[in-house]
Amino acid sequence: MNFKEELKKYQQQINQELEKYTKREKCPEEQLNESMEYSLMAGGKRLRPILTVATYELFKKEVEECLPYAVAIEMVHNFSLIHDDLPAIDNDDFRHGKLTNHKKFNEATAILAGDALLNEAYKVLSENLVKSKGEELAKKVKIFNEFANGVDRMIIGEYVDVEKEGMKITHEELKYIHENKTGALLKLSVRMGAILGECTEEELQRLSKYAEKIGLAFQIKDDILSEEGKEEILGKPTGNDKELGKCTYVLQYGLQGAKDILNKITEEAIQELSIFGEKAEFLKELAFYIKNRNK
Repeated sequence: MNFKEELKKYQQQINQELEKYTKREKCPEEQLNESMEYSLMAGGKRLRPILTVATYELFKKEVEECLPYAVAIEMVHNFSLIHDDLPAIDNDDFRHGKLTNHKKFNEATAILAGDALLNEAYKVLSENLVKSKGEELAKKVKIFNEFANGVDRMIIGEYVDVEKEGMKITHEELKYIHENKTGALLKLSVRMGAILGECTEEELQRLSKYAEKIGLAFQIKDDILSEEGKEEILGKPTGNDKELGKCTYVLQYGLQGAKDILNKITEEAIQELSIFGEKAEFLKELAFYIKNRNK
């Protein structure tokens, strides 16, 4: 398997699906729609929807069933990014090398665009629900509940992160922030794909642990990149966490300590996939990709 080619294939698939949900008609809320599309189609790794599709493919190969869920998770992710970048939270001017939403449009439009993307995600899922019956409906209701809880955990993590700025916090509090702020949506992405694919309970538990570990790994890597990443590659300034007084794994454990933890939990994540054998090769490589990324 060529991981880079597979990753690109997934990214193209997700981008094509997201294009179906953009709104370009002339209307009084035209700028709001432009603002939503600006962030939704700005690029990025598409990691969350890819996790949903790739996990689903461990069990089933016809992916049309899981694409609405992949779209919905990416909408929520972009809602969170728009609001994260606002002056009241992280006050960032650039993302993916482009102006952040509130800089491109204005703060009011950015706030409402984030709200609209969050609501659009629930519309996508609810429209999928009403087409289902019987056991299929029960499965999708379960996922809808998982979705709501995952989004709730992400918002809670962001709140605690903001509230604790400039404070000295414990290792447990730092882990709690990362597991919720970043890890919750990654775990949700994997669990949606697994439940849709009709996995066993053991398979769901192993995949959930894998997702928890790569979620933590993703945020630790973000902490490391904020310390030593290159602005021209990241597409945004480095050192913002330090300026805001955020507690990070680098601050708590030192740069090398954070890297050691990152290596350890990446290996642990990969071990959780052992029951799937070669079928999980892409998910294993994705864990290494998270660890080794430069943006």
